[in-house]
Amino acid sequence: MKTRFSQDIIPLSELKINPGKIVNRAKDSHRPILLTSRGRGVAVMQGLEEYEQIEEERAFIKAIAQGLMEIKEGKVQSINDARKKLGINI
Repeated sequence: MKTRFSQDIIPLSELKINPGKIVNRAKDSHRPILLTSRGRGVAVMQGLEEYEQIEEERAFIKAIAQGLMEIKEGKVQSINDARKKLGINI
């Protein structure tokens, strides 16, 4: 999902002219599109599938980081206690 600067930077004026074309480009290319105004980046447009995937990955990484912090702080429990809490009898 690497941005191709020759294709993925679009002025807002072009978005106003043909928004459907730009939306389809973001969706079909699976790459984010940088929207500019007066030569400066102002927003990013991306397909919904890519957005959802990135959000899921971010939540997963955040949960891992939280778990590692809890381990570092000594907030751990035995596997047997975890199984009991989850109702897993093995």
